[in-house]
Amino acid sequence: MKVTLKDVASQAGVGTATVERVLNGRGGVRPEMVEKVFLAARRLEYRQSLPAHRGLIRIEVILVRPETSFYSRLNRAFERIAASLDDSIVVHRTFVRENEPAQFARYIANPTARRSALIVVAPDHADVVTSVRKAAGLGIPVVQIMTRPAPELPYVGIDNYAAGRTAAHYMSGMLAQRPGSFVALCHSGAYENHKERIRGFSSYLSEKGSNEHRFIEVMFDLDDEHNAMELLQAALRRESGIIGVYSAGGDNKGVASVLAANRAGRPFWVGHELTGETQDYLRRGIMSIVLDQAPEVQARRSIDLALNRLGLIEVEVSAEPVRFLTITSENL
Repeated sequence: MKVTLKDVASQAGVGTATVERVLNGRGGVRPEMVEKVFLAARRLEYRQSLPAHRGLIRIEVILVRPETSFYSRLNRAFERIAASLDDSIVVHRTFVRENEPAQFARYIANPTARRSALIVVAPDHADVVTSVRKAAGLGIPVVQIMTRPAPELPYVGIDNYAAGRTAAHYMSGMLAQRPGSFVALCHSGAYENHKERIRGFSSYLSEKGSNEHRFIEVMFDLDDEHNAMELLQAALRRESGIIGVYSAGGDNKGVASVLAANRAGRPFWVGHELTGETQDYLRRGIMSIVLDQAPEVQARRSIDLALNRLGLIEVEVSAEPVRFLTITSENL
């Protein structure tokens, strides 16, 4: 059955005159109306060739901490994906300061340019989560990536609870014949993913851990190298029996500096994200296991999910967690 201008108008919620102007490239139509007509025509597979609308569909990606290896990888992945999309779609990457949640929330609520969809790494702060929910309430696709403070909204990322349990599984298994204590470091309570990792780590040890092992402390280093060094050094001074360290956040340099100097009885260390640095730590025997959350897969899936929700692609996007990878010195 042939799709008509009237069908496109009904799908877009505008008049046929607006559709006619847009599809014939005559101008005089507000960008948000042009977007509605363009998306409706694409969804209905309107057979008439559509006029070029460079950058009409604007997917905004809000990230944090561009200086870290993980977000640098994620940013580069979005950049590569953006280059592969057609000219009508632009992926705009914005970095917002995570330690200013009120400003973060204001930016989500008041974007500097019109957005067609939003992909966001959102701190677990009430104002930020409220803004994310309000953005979704406006009818645009909203995808949470890496962390999920609003559980009812779409999420792309690993199962962080399972990652924490996996860290504890390996640590308690490899140290089964060695009594002692475990400690963990993470950014703070600002991110749901970090909290889930710690919950998983703790729950595994409570359920399946040895009576010879105690999980004694979680330290918040704000993913800062010097904070991590000071906190871990202080913990090792207070407790001589620490045999396991789980770094659930993004800083590894500080932990590596402390453990590299601790040759005698070096703790078993499980951390996150495969980078040039963590590969070096694995090869040198400073780090025991890396759990990598495949940011490239997360970026691709989140873009596909946004395009699917916009009606621009029909491919089914998996709702299953992204599989994280377990890396040791033997499978680098």
